[in-house]
Amino acid sequence: MTEQDPTRESPTPTGLDALIHHRRSVRAFSSRPVSRDTILSLCEAARWAPSACNSQTWRFIAVTEKETIQRICREAMRPVIPNKWLVQAPLLMVGCSQLDIIANRIGGRITGIEYYRIDLGIAMEHMVLKAVELGLGTCWIGWFREDRIREILDIPERVWVSALLAIGYPKDAPPRKRGRKPLDAILHSERWGKRFLSGE
Repeated sequence: MTEQDPTRESPTPTGLDALIHHRRSVRAFSSRPVSRDTILSLCEAARWAPSACNSQTWRFIAVTEKETIQRICREAMRPVIPNKWLVQAPLLMVGCSQLDIIANRIGGRITGIEYYRIDLGIAMEHMVLKAVELGLGTCWIGWFREDRIREILDIPERVWVSALLAIGYPKDAPPRKRGRKPLDAILHSERWGKRFLSGE
């Protein structure tokens, strides 16, 4: 394997890499609505995500009614970080999970790993990258009151709500470039503490 200089700039990304690099957390949206066909395309991308034992426990609620989004912003956001910008979003995708018996209830109890949350995260990231391809901006929201989301959207008790995703067409200029740790700071080789690139 050819050694890489961890300080060297990466080449201009193309294809999937370009989508990944272009993704930003967008908190300012235009008033342009997200069409029904676009919502279907986003969920089709999520539908093909992997899941524990192919359980496909993810469920989504596409919220486009302005009054409902305003109510969620007003009543379901936690204090300190109220996420008031959410009222601008023309689409709020609510990520839910309907657990199955084997992979999620039994398997989760044995290992202590909440597989349904991992599965939902993968599916929603598929959705995020598809959104980038379609010219949309997104922002993950995890700071909310599940009980209020459940009440506002009539979500049954057996269904869990793990994440919200604000989606819309970005307003004004793209957000500033994000910093990222170099590969050598996050990638270990064979065991913890041995750097993959430098071999130290």
